[in-house]
Amino acid sequence: MSENTLIAVTEDDAEIRSLLVALLQREGFEATPCQNANELDRLISRRRVDLVVLDLMMPGEDGLSVCRRLRARGDIPVLMVTAKNDDIDRIIGLEVGADDYLPKPFNPRELTARVRAILRRTRTAHHSSVTSSHLRERHRFAGWSLDTGSRELTSPTGDPVPLTGGEFDLLLVLIEHPQRVLNRDQLLDWTKGRNANPFDRAIDVQLSRLRKKLGDEDGSLIKTVRGGGYLFAPAVERSSEPAA
Repeated sequence: MSENTLIAVTEDDAEIRSLLVALLQREGFEATPCQNANELDRLISRRRVDLVVLDLMMPGEDGLSVCRRLRARGDIPVLMVTAKNDDIDRIIGLEVGADDYLPKPFNPRELTARVRAILRRTRTAHHSSVTSSHLRERHRFAGWSLDTGSRELTSPTGDPVPLTGGEFDLLLVLIEHPQRVLNRDQLLDWTKGRNANPFDRAIDVQLSRLRKKLGDEDGSLIKTVRGGGYLFAPAVERSSEPAA
């Protein structure tokens, strides 16, 4: 996985930036330091970046604004790293599209494990897209359609609804296990792997965002089961069709 993988380390603290770059390079990644958002933009304009390790608190344009821009322009995954450990900051980071969130100080092995987990998910998604170039799988539910090859969600009116990587992973798990109660541990395991900790609230944030995007404020599609977890209520139809 490490070969030809470029990670942009965007951190204003020179010492931490150097430590992160050295750590990732020891793990076999190509890691490029970026002091601020401008340097990150210049790197992205020249190279294909596979992952951005992004500091939340930076002078000038902060990490939240950068993450929001990255989500609007494409699918570059983001691991947000910050000295602030407040739940509010964590939730906001996930809401603007970060794939994962790691508070400082952190264990170097945890950071590399989370980096690998994010890259594994995105590489798997890319592989699915490539292998489905001749045959596309669709999941239809309550008028909605999810194309697992292109990772596109289409509303009942035919409008595309953008999903972050984490939202897509979560929705796919739900529609692959319809009308079955899934607890948080199962959802965390299937979407984030064993790197998630038991206090990780990413699933709750992503579920809330999914409900908004599905127009499911009343919880009729994704039901909350008291003391149990979540249940995807609609029947799901699966089909494979030739690519356009």
